[in-house]
Amino acid sequence: MILTGLFTIRIVDIIDIILFAILLYEIYNLVKGTAAIRIFIGFIAVYILWKVVKSLQMHLLTEILGQFISVGVLAIVIVFQPEIRQFLLMIGNTRIIKNQRKRFLFWKLKINNPVNLSIDKIVKACQKMAETHTGALIVITQRNELNQFVATGQTVDARISEVLLETIFFKNSPLHDGAVIILGSNIRAARCILPVSNNSNIPAHYGLRHRAAVGITEKSDAVAIIVSEERGDIAYSYEGRLVANVTPVNLSNFLEKIFQ
Repeated sequence: MILTGLFTIRIVDIIDIILFAILLYEIYNLVKGTAAIRIFIGFIAVYILWKVVKSLQMHLLTEILGQFISVGVLAIVIVFQPEIRQFLLMIGNTRIIKNQRKRFLFWKLKINNPVNLSIDKIVKACQKMAETHTGALIVITQRNELNQFVATGQTVDARISEVLLETIFFKNSPLHDGAVIILGSNIRAARCILPVSNNSNIPAHYGLRHRAAVGITEKSDAVAIIVSEERGDIAYSYEGRLVANVTPVNLSNFLEKIFQ
């Protein structure tokens, strides 16, 4: 009788498990490919360490880590403020039910690495824009689709082409300000607003395009390509690092290494 009571599963328990799995899946969609996932792992590591030193009766470390854990919820709210805000906005969006790309549990789970990225077209467009001193900022997504930044721009949803990229960044085009965001073989949006990096190591002669490129790669796993309007050179940023004055061949080799 005791064992029967222990292994009794109610309908409410099943619903609880399903809702918890859906919540974890949506949180994963928000933090995948961002620095937030590494911070979250860091919190978990500190919690496990606290449990270990507590079990070993290491009083000094237990006290120090215990103080850290006691304010952990507040720290999580502060550190993950952008992700929490996006999550709440997502919950408040009534169209979420109609979003067919996010199904229950993990049946629709996929890795959104751009498989058919048109590297040659992107590189040739950057080369031509560099020759004409046309400023450009192109962001190529990986696991993180950067939906919050796509929402700040103008939806394009068109196949990548040299002519289209050059047209978007033409100085008289209404879409030339801001960034183009690419997912796979498609240009998702143009005129997108990106976060600007506060990294003091970025040389002072670089403008907002370069700082925005570093900013978005600090916060996600995306790759950002910059064409300087003033100098007519090409640069790229990845994982918060800026590599300047690259040749089209160097850029092509780098993109092939990352995406193929």
